[in-house]
Amino acid sequence: MEWYTTLIAGIAILFALFLSGAPIFLAFLGAILIGVYFIIGPAGFPMFANSILDTASTTSLASIPLFILMGELLFRSGTMDVLFDSIDKLVGKVKGRQYVLVVVLSAVFGALSGVAMAVAAMLGRAIMPGMQKRGYDRGIAAGLIIGGASLAPIIPPSLLAIIVGSLADVSIAKLLIAGVIPGLLIGGIFLVYVFVRIALNSNLAPANVTGERAEVTSMEKVMAIVRTLPFLIVMFSVMGFIMLGIATPSESAATGVVGSLITAAIYRKLSLDMIWKSLMAAITVSAMILVIMAMSKMFTQLLAFTGATSQLVNLVANLGYSPVVMLIIMLAVPFVLCMFIDTIAVILLTIPIYQPVVTALEFDPVWFWLLFLVNITLGAITPPFGYTLFAFKAVVPEMSISDVYRATWPFVALFILGIALIIVFPGIATWLPNLAG
Repeated sequence: MEWYTTLIAGIAILFALFLSGAPIFLAFLGAILIGVYFIIGPAGFPMFANSILDTASTTSLASIPLFILMGELLFRSGTMDVLFDSIDKLVGKVKGRQYVLVVVLSAVFGALSGVAMAVAAMLGRAIMPGMQKRGYDRGIAAGLIIGGASLAPIIPPSLLAIIVGSLADVSIAKLLIAGVIPGLLIGGIFLVYVFVRIALNSNLAPANVTGERAEVTSMEKVMAIVRTLPFLIVMFSVMGFIMLGIATPSESAATGVVGSLITAAIYRKLSLDMIWKSLMAAITVSAMILVIMAMSKMFTQLLAFTGATSQLVNLVANLGYSPVVMLIIMLAVPFVLCMFIDTIAVILLTIPIYQPVVTALEFDPVWFWLLFLVNITLGAITPPFGYTLFAFKAVVPEMSISDVYRATWPFVALFILGIALIIVFPGIATWLPNLAG
């Protein structure tokens, strides 16, 4: 059987299982077992056990359950409420201040949790009702919350960045650091877009700026700043240690957990019950992610065994397209796929195929996989399928799913603008990692 026949058949089986509604790990498991049986035979099944062992013993993946635990501790302890109230007091009385609040909170919460669904659900529940009552445009508010929440997988710590870095064999520390400037850039693009829309149509935000909240005194602003200071412990314990070269991503994830416990204790939110619930939630999610990654490793081995990987590289090398055209094609494929299947599934499906192609085209690995990461986050907000869309819809039931889709498209376009800027100016992604060494 030709290599391309095997590759197409394998991807077709995966798509069929994805569309059947099967869980991701079961879809990969089914495709892998079928592939091993028909390509290698029963003697190949020990490879499956080895893939699980290799994944379970990969030290860099220890950061995944630790970062999940850190986010669970911060959310379940209620310390996020303190941060929300403090930032609300610090945002000045500008027209459209709630829009600014959403973007700032999205960036901060994303830096503390790294999970877009959690940020979208929390902001949708906490801030969306008030924005509608005050007269903010519902479509812009919904799109901004969904788009802002999608900064979480870009701004470190990011579970997706760790998964991508592990599978693509690129420095996880550099990939995490590379997301800082692009995440802030896209957040800034969101704000520019909103203020331009308000300038063109003043009805999109309340005219009575002073009536949005009670007057905040200078002392209250100072106290708000003081109350946010403990969160610097969490941020420094994660990114500070990585940038200073003191800790690896796995080690900084552990210090991040310690930092979140210290922060919860400072706010007097620490309890054994909260810690236990956070541990149970982190164990459940982490186990699922690691099983999925074990499936991906076996899928990669199957591709290599059939010769599909090497033949695909040769095919790309002989296409004759310029690297820019190849880059656009390689970004367009997961963008389209994410409209129909799960983001993690697309990551696990494309990285084994893309990795040798990236090497053959001599792309900077940190730059390309950061672009890939930003692009893949669109999968969570691109209709018709997107977990972040559904998480937001669940907490804002009065909005129809078609309204949510309509609100999201402008921010998908803004994400694409951000990707274009990173392509044209690679330093946006590479400057900070190179500075950190």
